[in-house]
Amino acid sequence: MYNVSLYAFADEASAKLDGQIAAMRRNGLDGLEIRGVDGENISDIAPEKVREIRKKLDENGLCVRSIGSPIGKIRIDDDFAPHLEKFKRTLDTARLLDAENIRLFSFYIPQNEPAENYRNEVIDRLGKFTEIAKDSGVTLCHENEKEIYGDTPERCLHLFRALPALKGVFDPANFVQCGVEPAAAWEQLRGFIRYMHIKDAKRDGSVVPAGEGDGALPDIIGAFLAQGGTVLTVEPHLAYFDGFAELERAGSTGGIEKYRFLSADEAFDYACGALKKILQSIGG
Repeated sequence: MYNVSLYAFADEASAKLDGQIAAMRRNGLDGLEIRGVDGENISDIAPEKVREIRKKLDENGLCVRSIGSPIGKIRIDDDFAPHLEKFKRTLDTARLLDAENIRLFSFYIPQNEPAENYRNEVIDRLGKFTEIAKDSGVTLCHENEKEIYGDTPERCLHLFRALPALKGVFDPANFVQCGVEPAAAWEQLRGFIRYMHIKDAKRDGSVVPAGEGDGALPDIIGAFLAQGGTVLTVEPHLAYFDGFAELERAGSTGGIEKYRFLSADEAFDYACGALKKILQSIGG
């Protein structure tokens, strides 16, 4: 048996914190990767409300493991100064919630231009984040997301090797949607991965329950746990939920498969169950 801690983007079950708490508790999760509460992105929530969130989670025996921030989800040629200030506020939020990680991205690259042309600028910007976070006790974790600089394993490696303080969030579905074989990406990146997002997809881009797509999730999760990994975050994307449009680049399609779930809660529970089936099959 492996030592596994399960978290989730519970805003996919409910926009309200009470609904998120109920979803986590009925699925036996340890806590959440917090992204949205009451229609606000976690990076925009005032400190007073953050303290209220922390208090309510503590009262329910739940914690925040990671901040599911939007940091790095701007164009590489956008004004960076306001975004840097947003990162500082997000870091303060992580401390208030006692979160160990901040999930971030490596900037949208202008379409039809080689991503490599922007490597130095991406590393410089991410380096500013890591310098600010130094000695904070919070680890910055880069997620492979479509259309950003780090949407291939090779470019993710550029970032991890240039910035040793930066770790990785491995999202198999995102690699599938970028035309990358997740198993091959895992072999390249496994030494840099801090935790995983549990999301699966088919090669046509549609998101499906974990284990039902082309993300090789049973094999990759098994390898992650075997090398000592302990943290998995469920990211269902099985039904539309409040705030999803804000997460996607303008004009981009999310590839969400519209399963016939009766509610966001039902979709969320199904996603959690799919992960638990995989864990049972590999002895997790």
